[in-house]
Amino acid sequence: MGDKIKKIYESLIAGATAGLSEEALFAHVKTDCPKASSKKIVKASLLALSDDDIKDANILQVIYALAIKHRLDPITKDDIEDVPSIETPAEAMPTLKKARSSKKKPEAAPAES
Repeated sequence: MGDKIKKIYESLIAGATAGLSEEALFAHVKTDCPKASSKKIVKASLLALSDDDIKDANILQVIYALAIKHRLDPITKDDIEDVPSIETPAEAMPTLKKARSSKKKPEAAPAES
């Protein structure tokens, strides 16, 4: 887990454990991690939902609700920085290797007498 996501994850768990939910939990995470984008918060939420150590259903429900609410938030500048840049469109296209042609010569048909 990346350091940024881990910090967001820990902030989510701390806030949800303290009883925060919805906008209060989102504000708590943004206070702890000012550069946290919605995308990163949703990613950290999904990590928390898959954590076997978290067994409290209320905490899981709060984190799940936060992830659902912010899943479709508009993309921000911080989100775009996560996407690797592509220099030219040609680099984005997968290439296909040419198949090697068979070196075998076609068999000659038997001569008719």
